[in-house]
Amino acid sequence: MAAPRTADRDTALEQELGQLRNRFEQLKEEKVRTEEQLASIQEQLTQLEAEAVRDYGVSDVESLQRLLDQRRAENERRVAAYREHIAGVQERLRAAEQAAGVAE
Repeated sequence: MAAPRTADRDTALEQELGQLRNRFEQLKEEKVRTEEQLASIQEQLTQLEAEAVRDYGVSDVESLQRLLDQRRAENERRVAAYREHIAGVQERLRAAEQAAGVAE
């Protein structure tokens, strides 16, 4: 088998170089898009942190989680108290109905 001619090797190298340049341009465009996305995400994060501080007084995840846990526990206590209140109302209503039935 004969070695490839110099012109064929040059053509192959030029083609490969063209492909590499195209890939480089694609990667540059990808880098620009990624940097734009990163900037947008960082801006959103900054806005969300500011909102968290405004609404809850903190912006770090651990403090927000503690606050959420506290509020859930408080909601559970309130629901339990309301459940007891409703049960008491039902019991008083039942007693009143029984008393009214006896009085008739």
